Amino acid sequence: MKRKIAAIFAADIAGYSRLVAEDEEETLRRLASYREVVDDFIAKAGGRIFNTAGDAVLAEFPSAVDAVRCAIDIQESLRTRNMAYPPSRQMSFRIGITIGDVVERDGDLLGDGVNIAARLEGLAEVGGICVSRAVHEQVANKLSVQFADIGAQEVKNIPTPVHAYMVAMRREDGSYNTPQVKKVSGKAASAPNWMWPLVVGIVSIVAIGVGGFLYFTKLETAKAPASAGAAPAAASSPAASTAAAAAPGPTPTMAAANPAPVPSPPAASGGKFPADMVPFIGERVRAYLSNEYSTAGDYKAFALNIGGFTGSALNQPNEEAARNAALEQCQKRADASQSPRRCELYAVGNAVVYAHGRPPMPPQPWVRHDTVTERRFASKDFPMVRDPAKLRLENMYVPAAKSRSVALSPGGQYFMVMGAPSADDSTRRSLESCGALAGVACMIVAVDDNFVVPIPTLLKITGFFHAASNASILADARDEVVRKLADATGWNAVAVGTAGRPGLGLKAADEQTAVNSALADCARRDSDCHVIGIGPFTVGPVN
Repeated sequence: MKRKIAAIFAADIAGYSRLVAEDEEETLRRLASYREVVDDFIAKAGGRIFNTAGDAVLAEFPSAVDAVRCAIDIQESLRTRNMAYPPSRQMSFRIGITIGDVVERDGDLLGDGVNIAARLEGLAEVGGICVSRAVHEQVANKLSVQFADIGAQEVKNIPTPVHAYMVAMRREDGSYNTPQVKKVSGKAASAPNWMWPLVVGIVSIVAIGVGGFLYFTKLETAKAPASAGAAPAAASSPAASTAAAAAPGPTPTMAAANPAPVPSPPAASGGKFPADMVPFIGERVRAYLSNEYSTAGDYKAFALNIGGFTGSALNQPNEEAARNAALEQCQKRADASQSPRRCELYAVGNAVVYAHGRPPMPPQPWVRHDTVTERRFASKDFPMVRDPAKLRLENMYVPAAKSRSVALSPGGQYFMVMGAPSADDSTRRSLESCGALAGVACMIVAVDDNFVVPIPTLLKITGFFHAASNASILADARDEVVRKLADATGWNAVAVGTAGRPGLGLKAADEQTAVNSALADCARRDSDCHVIGIGPFTVGPVN
């Protein structure tokens, strides 16, 4: 590992989950197109992308000037592209930039510089840019850019406020917009002196009233006979109430960064804890939850993150202490393994308070082994990810202990689980974590040393192939294609012509035979046929 100072650029799409939910395939196609624009500008400006996660991009630049100029070019270019779409379908990035001390490890960058850039991105307007004071000082006299000072901002998990500036973006007529100044952190304004006696008086009156009510209520309660069958209070000792219970640590996992949603308010505790429903965790942690955690009395809490890191606290003095202890233990474990995901409360007592529900999962079976199409795993052939991700797979997945697996989403997000007790455990956990990251069901691409789905090499992989919703195929013919592909083993290909009539090459012994058969079958029904799907992937011409 080595340290260095770099300008860190963080970007992601505003409202991406909503766009995917409304029209997944169109959103993913447009994301790929927009990412080409973003990547091209970054490369031309001398930047380097060091991490991606679906719609998020993290890049480093040798200078703040280059980073800001690149961000402006990206925003102006994408604004022009968005004009072709209605406001509800526009795809706009937020961008945050800072200068910071970072640690480089295996091509990835870690440290406060990366975290602050991500927080600044969250402060930016839709289609806008937010920079730190250090960047503003470097850029202010070197670029003809206007800024709005939004002051010191309290941001999540950064101990000191971050002084930030909004970049004024140019309008169509050449004028500049005025950024909306976000709420500035700081102490609330003091109340006028004349109000304090009034406030004290009101509080005193309320306190006397509440005290009297409780006193007389206690007298009435003391007179009443004890209720039969009342549940005994949970016992706790001073020693037990001071320590968090250590749940078994998870097998380390790796996932790309993505902003976490805000949890919903907790539900009331009660009932048996549903350990079988907890996602992201291995069997050791599940056994702990079924036994020690489930049977322990309050106050207790359990926290986790998408990477499978967990923390729990039993026999705490109150609910708040249990919450804090569980989150702290989980986050310490995640930070120690450089997990980019934040921990969230999953349960308080035996009540699940996790806001995100079960992650989307594909139908079972999750893996269909086929000796005709399976081949040795090779990082360079992993589909739909860029070179930094392939390098990470080579350095982390290939040498890792079994059982291990990698899941892939339609948008190119991926998640790997390594060192699991079984292939079933690793595939379930990688699908859960990948699905939670992407917001859509993922697909198992590799298990242990092999690719377990056909990996096309003759054409470029562009996404997941779903015949039932593929607009290239004539609507009346889609159900037939779905039916014929359902149980077809070996290599399979789908071709279409100008009229959308499909041709199929099924159960072939190799990729080339499947492609040739699909083209020949299509040519009998249509003209100008081309292949659109091979195995589980959509394909296009190789650039």
